[in-house]
Amino acid sequence: MNNAKLTKQRNLWFERLMAMIATVNLGLVFFNLSYLSNRDFYLKYFPKIPQVYDQLKGIEPHRETEDYLATVETLKKQVSQTGLQSPQVEQKLEELRRLSTEMIDSNPFAIAGKSGKLAKIKNQMLAHTRQKSSAKLSFNIFWSQAYLSQKGWKPEISFFDKKIAPLIASNYYRHIGENDKFIDNFWIIDLPFVILFGIELLARSFYIKSHHRGFSWSNAIFWRWYDLFLLLPFSQWLRIIPVCIRLDQSQLLNLQPVRQQIHLGIVVNFAEELTEIIVVRVINQIQGLIQRGELVQRLLQKDNNFSYKDINNINEVEAITNLLVQTTIYQVLPKVQPEIVAILRHNIESVLNQTPIYRNLQIFPLVEQMQTQLSEQLAIQITTNLYNTLVAATLDPVAAKLTNQLVQSFSAALRTEIQEKQVLSEIQNLLLDFLEEVKINYVHNMSSEDIVQTVEQTKQLRTQVAIQPVLKSPKS
Repeated sequence: MNNAKLTKQRNLWFERLMAMIATVNLGLVFFNLSYLSNRDFYLKYFPKIPQVYDQLKGIEPHRETEDYLATVETLKKQVSQTGLQSPQVEQKLEELRRLSTEMIDSNPFAIAGKSGKLAKIKNQMLAHTRQKSSAKLSFNIFWSQAYLSQKGWKPEISFFDKKIAPLIASNYYRHIGENDKFIDNFWIIDLPFVILFGIELLARSFYIKSHHRGFSWSNAIFWRWYDLFLLLPFSQWLRIIPVCIRLDQSQLLNLQPVRQQIHLGIVVNFAEELTEIIVVRVINQIQGLIQRGELVQRLLQKDNNFSYKDINNINEVEAITNLLVQTTIYQVLPKVQPEIVAILRHNIESVLNQTPIYRNLQIFPLVEQMQTQLSEQLAIQITTNLYNTLVAATLDPVAAKLTNQLVQSFSAALRTEIQEKQVLSEIQNLLLDFLEEVKINYVHNMSSEDIVQTVEQTKQLRTQVAIQPVLKSPKS
């Protein structure tokens, strides 16, 4: 027992270790996928990350924008050495005006997908120099001795360093490989993880195959199908599936509520449509039986050639009729006997009141009281005799046989009359219309029904069924 518990604990720790390794790998995958969009953030707050990771992405500083920033740095040094009004400074300013025009015309930000950065640079410069028409003109104004002298060298160069230089520095050049795609050497980091997960999958498949006879290698591998996502070199974001499953299996993360919500979402999305299809299909089949006349033939005719499966050799219609008759005679009629007596008494009194002789006798005393007693006694007598007759008929074999003959004759006559072309056609049309109404109204009501509530009720019923045996079992 202790060995089994120790083995189970070791397996749990192994599962947790592999789950954490898979989580680390998934984090690296997401970091790689989001690196380009977050590179400006890393460049600003963690500049050492781009210095290292740019090499894996084939990224290097763009020559044109780097020359631009290098020229600005040279200008700063020249101003500090010779002053703003020196010929050397004017030479650098002229070079910056030329580089600004080239940067706007050639758009070196396009290859990195950062054309929006260039648009922001132009808008910043237009707003700062209060120009509305031309970004080139705004750069020419900004990089001039007159403007820098008027506005002040330090505040203007400070504006450039804070607002313009970071936008220019965010640009980069990315190399393209022989496959016409941008270089991405993330596989160097990912390969050790893939090898580890591949070895693990083979070991697990061997273990599964050895413990399940008849399993092929493909069956054993697909037993853990989700681990295959850890080996794919493309769509690496799908690794979130095996990572979540592993975290749940290793008890590091409880995903039971998430699974329940996923199952609920699937059920809600498909239950309504699936139920509609089933119900409509069943009704359509019944309508087809009616249109072909098979249903009416089954109900009204005794055709030995009719293709119908009887599972108990019992005429269910006759059995149900007999059951209803027995229930009516022995259970229903005794309970409603007072009401039947009241109806009969009322009818007897009505007949007597319509008789001229009786109306003349009503002038004598006690006649009305005698009439009431007589009516009640007659009603009770008639009801009792009728009930006894019915009971006797059910108990008397001869009466039962005569009653059965009457029912058969009545059924045969009814079938004969119903099979008249006009009556049969009318019945079929009414049945088809009725089923069509049921189909339309049922589908409409089902569409407005709260499927989520239905699923929750089903879940509660299953929980009750699972709990009941536990409640009934004796305490250990």
